[in-house]
Amino acid sequence: MSKAADIAKVSAKGSFNYLWGLVVSTLISSVGTIFIARLLGSDQYGLYAVVLTVPGLIVIFRDLGVNFAMVRFIAQYRAEGRLNEIRSVFISGIIFEMAVGLALSVFSFLFADSLAVVFNRPVIAPLIQLASFSVFASGLIAAGTAVFTGMEKMEFNSIMLISQSIFKTAIIITLVLLGLGTSGATVGFTAGTFIAGIIGLLLIGVLYRQLPGPSSHRLEIRAYLTTMLTYCLPLSFANIIRGLLPQFYAFLLPIYYAFDNVPIGNYGVAMNFVILITFFSVPITAMMFPAFSKLDAEKDAAILRNVFQYSVKYAAMLVVPVVALVMCLSEPAVKTLFGNTYETAPLFLALLAIQYLYTAFGNLSINGLLNGQGQTSYVLKLAILTGVIGFPMGYFSIMTFGVLGLIATTLVANIPNVIIGLYFVKKLYGMTIDWAFSTRILLSSAIAAVATYGVISQLSFASWIELVLGVAVFLIVLVPVVLLTRSITRYDLKNLREMTSSLGVIGKILSVVLSFLEQVMTKLKLQ
Repeated sequence: MSKAADIAKVSAKGSFNYLWGLVVSTLISSVGTIFIARLLGSDQYGLYAVVLTVPGLIVIFRDLGVNFAMVRFIAQYRAEGRLNEIRSVFISGIIFEMAVGLALSVFSFLFADSLAVVFNRPVIAPLIQLASFSVFASGLIAAGTAVFTGMEKMEFNSIMLISQSIFKTAIIITLVLLGLGTSGATVGFTAGTFIAGIIGLLLIGVLYRQLPGPSSHRLEIRAYLTTMLTYCLPLSFANIIRGLLPQFYAFLLPIYYAFDNVPIGNYGVAMNFVILITFFSVPITAMMFPAFSKLDAEKDAAILRNVFQYSVKYAAMLVVPVVALVMCLSEPAVKTLFGNTYETAPLFLALLAIQYLYTAFGNLSINGLLNGQGQTSYVLKLAILTGVIGFPMGYFSIMTFGVLGLIATTLVANIPNVIIGLYFVKKLYGMTIDWAFSTRILLSSAIAAVATYGVISQLSFASWIELVLGVAVFLIVLVPVVLLTRSITRYDLKNLREMTSSLGVIGKILSVVLSFLEQVMTKLKLQ
């Protein structure tokens, strides 16, 4: 098996192990989300969203890119056979995450009153104090995710995610039923995060014991932490800029809607639904980073080019149709799960989904390639570009148009990032994406979405029936259109079969689907 094929196979397996954990954990979390959203209504649910904005804002300053450094060096050392150095990377990263996380949790707790005033809601100060502890706990989860990704043990990450969802959902439901409302939801969120962090540490311990000890018989924590911080210094600024943008937007919303939590609640519901798309995008992004870290741009130039192009192609093949499906069925989907209370959520959802169409242009692969090859200064330049556009545009758009302004800013600010990112990839490695394929998959998905929306808009059934019929229509239209436009070829089917061959029962099921597509292509006389 070629090196590229081996990387693709390992990445596919890792992505699948990440995917099933993400799907199961999200489904469990959705039970709690739907429950509290229905019980509290859009006003109180919006207040809960504001509370969680605070730890979300503070956590940006916790990691500083160390988790990226952990993934990169663990993957690199494994590829180079330097297994005796990985223990030092483990401990150095965990100590850093815990120390910074604890400091920021204390800061959030002590300044909760001031933070609540900033959001024009002094009443939420005690809730912010409760949520402060999640900043420390999220550091444990981040360290676990970095270790599991670098070691390509994504099934451990799935265990951690599912544990978090189970405990968080169970505690939220129990406390809300006891009448604690938003306070109960906040406690459930924090407790679930803590429990998952502890489970993550225990699983790290399992991997730690399997590794050989350092050659010097002692951990070089200071030396390895210095190496990681040197690598991730540009990434730390890039992460802060990128992390601050959505939190800055979320910070402006309560100011614009000073006496109205309803639009914020609708936006929160839409954001929760976008998770359906991240089922496919997040695992791909997570596994591309260690895949690119294994390759040397000079020694493995051809392999690197193939891995990059196919990462873009197969990511788009999965993500773009899902985006089109979500956009055309946003209204029946939201009404089915959340009822008719959230009137503007379908519009917000359809617009938010557009940003994932950038996957067809390499949005999920560019940063993974640059980070994996150690080109972190270019990642910083892209982040600065996004920030220069996003901060001023976000302020004026949100303070003028509210949620719609926020969504417009998100969509526009990321476009230059993709364009300049592709320029950097071309400049550094002399390669680009398959533009013809990207056009075809976007066109095929658009045709299926328009046809589906046209059919569903003429119906007046219950929302869940329209949702089921819509999915069926979409698939019926998409499959032949994808084949006729050559968005997928026999060569792609062969690659996909090889990539998914290690997925056990799922791989066998996918093989049957791929064989069916091959038979259809034969009947249509397509290559």
